[in-house]
Amino acid sequence: MYTFMRIISTVLLISVLSVSSGHALSLEEKYPSYSYVFSEFDVDESYLYDDTFASFIVQHEKKLKSFYRRSLDRGQEILPTMQGLLVKDGVSDLFIYLSMVESGFSSNAVSPKKAVGLWQFMPATAKQYNLRVCGIYDERCDTVSATSAAITYLNKLHKQFGKWYLAALAYNCGEGCVEKAISRAGTDDLSILTDGHLKYLPPETRDYMKKILLVAMIGENVTLGFGKDTGDSLEETLIQVEVLAGTSLNDVAALLKMKEKRLLKLNSGFKNGLVPKDKPLYKITIPIEKMYAFYLRYEFPEKKRMENSHMISHYVRMGETVKSIAALYEADMDQIRISNHLEDDSLILDSFLAIPVSQHIFENMSK
Repeated sequence: MYTFMRIISTVLLISVLSVSSGHALSLEEKYPSYSYVFSEFDVDESYLYDDTFASFIVQHEKKLKSFYRRSLDRGQEILPTMQGLLVKDGVSDLFIYLSMVESGFSSNAVSPKKAVGLWQFMPATAKQYNLRVCGIYDERCDTVSATSAAITYLNKLHKQFGKWYLAALAYNCGEGCVEKAISRAGTDDLSILTDGHLKYLPPETRDYMKKILLVAMIGENVTLGFGKDTGDSLEETLIQVEVLAGTSLNDVAALLKMKEKRLLKLNSGFKNGLVPKDKPLYKITIPIEKMYAFYLRYEFPEKKRMENSHMISHYVRMGETVKSIAALYEADMDQIRISNHLEDDSLILDSFLAIPVSQHIFENMSK
């Protein structure tokens, strides 16, 4: 009886869709991209006519079309980079719609639960996937770093669950939540897991997958190249270049003769438009057409070199930092990092460091 009522409900919903459009327009006709979208997420094509999904389309289609256009406009400069990273590492580029649903392509998006960035990483998950989270630099806001971490996480979830839609569900509510839902349902069928009456998954997660699929159908109807819906071209390619610690992105923008706001948007992981001083070099993202201007105009100043510099040994004590050690020997922090191949300022207790010092300090230490 339950299955029969679902079929009747679905037929009624499809009729509503057809009437509201003014003519008998089936969902296949309305969203010809559905077959491709569903295959990329490992969803059976029959889900197009699942009653809960059809109902979701009726209720949210207009709002999500508007959301799609706003998100696309916001993220047009970063989309090619995200798509390229996804495809390169074995994840369908349609997973950009997961990022769209998570953040609306806002690099600085912050959720009520304190998840941050394009892929909405919580601090603990960010740390697990080697994203730096600190006051001056939050890699969750960096397009390349955050997307790479999301790809690693999604590949891990796909390996665990075997289907991409299950990986997406687990991305939203956690692996344990999805494992429990599958165990209770006795199946991993999407129609069962997202059924609002059976409630195997939380309400937010049930709508999460429907939202991703609908936004993807809307987007893929426009074409795989995106853009045509808004008249914008997304063919721009981005590259990464190295800059020195402490570099002002506003200064770089002036060198490249591009708008400061645009460069800051491409590098929103750097707070206040400043590159941190934790390590000698950082990578920033610029449009590829600005590459030649960058290499022509951006100069690496000659590093301060101490006359007749010498090396002395130092064993790290409790509480010491690169800064405190540099002050102790009147040394240069960058030279200490370079001499000891330090990627950041993390030090290990009792580890050996070679400290470049001036002849004057060397002679005093030798007495």
